[in-house]
Amino acid sequence: MKIRITHLGTASVILEIGGVRVITDPVFDPAGSRYKWAPVGGSSTKTEGPLVPVETIGAFDAALVSHAQHEDNLDRAGRAALASARRVLTTRASARRLGGHAEGLAEWETVEIAGAGGTRIRVTATPARHGPPLSLPFVGKVIGFILEWDGQDRGPLYISGDTVVFGGLAKIAARYRVGVALLHMGQAKLPITGPFRLTMDAAGAAHATKLLGAHTVVPLHYDGWTHFSEPREAAVAAFETAGVTDRVRWLPKGTPVELDV
Repeated sequence: MKIRITHLGTASVILEIGGVRVITDPVFDPAGSRYKWAPVGGSSTKTEGPLVPVETIGAFDAALVSHAQHEDNLDRAGRAALASARRVLTTRASARRLGGHAEGLAEWETVEIAGAGGTRIRVTATPARHGPPLSLPFVGKVIGFILEWDGQDRGPLYISGDTVVFGGLAKIAARYRVGVALLHMGQAKLPITGPFRLTMDAAGAAHATKLLGAHTVVPLHYDGWTHFSEPREAAVAAFETAGVTDRVRWLPKGTPVELDV
């Protein structure tokens, strides 16, 4: 079976699966937008604007928001775009933050979404940790997502959310053998976090690829903001060193691509 995926930028993609349309972590603010996440040493500037205008994206059966507390995963225009989604699935804390029709999911909780064509997709919230141990009070709760539907030949689709490599990934691997993994990378760092990364680097993504048994890996969340510290060129080299280059699929931004699942 094939799906269609369009990378809009950062961690935002449009997934078209048998008539079901899903958007993830929508970000549509213009380049130059600046956001402050801590009083000192916790700000970032958006360096790349949207390649697809928000006015043209249409309606969605669901929006999957890994977390709503950081604008690189849900900015001001992205929040407005949530109105075009019939359902918004996110963490419980982010659902309270967003209000409206946002639905909060606990880890391993499963819901079902459906499209006009009759395709039904099971969405399960997966563990994620947005930084080093004990960082939760500072960065807030994040989840990833597993998407399952009839006709998958290679296993479910996994969206990591903003996470580092930690024990939760082994728990995911114990339950699923992943077909396509959309991994949030970029080795995000802020001055306030010092040497500690808030998201995977490519070495971590390569480890996750092997751990999950992923057939195809789609890198996301690696450029367009000043707090991303590992550029694509360095990530390409790290994937080659890890021996997983043949599994990695870099997507052109703004252009739909078909993937086998």
